[in-house]
Amino acid sequence: MVQNPNYERIWQVVGLIPAGFVVTYGQVAELAGLPGKSRLVGRCLSQLPRDTRLPWHRVINASGRISLPADSPGFHRQVSRLQEEGVAVINGRIRLSQFRWSG
Repeated sequence: MVQNPNYERIWQVVGLIPAGFVVTYGQVAELAGLPGKSRLVGRCLSQLPRDTRLPWHRVINASGRISLPADSPGFHRQVSRLQEEGVAVINGRIRLSQFRWSG
């Protein structure tokens, strides 16, 4: 498998997000020096191994919602991990004004 050279930059940014905070895909892209590449961030995170230690669950979409389908195991895993860190998740939505990390 050929690895995208930008993935390392994305992983580094995601690894910096502190517990109890979230960022958007676009924000990760900006912080990684890849403005406008939010879909690349999503693709990168979707390819992580299931047992990864990278805090992928702290990345959400620009409207403050979890992007995974609400009935999927990944959605429930993300909600659970965020709630364990003290992030309030209501109907799949996180209040960005309260929980967004500014980086």
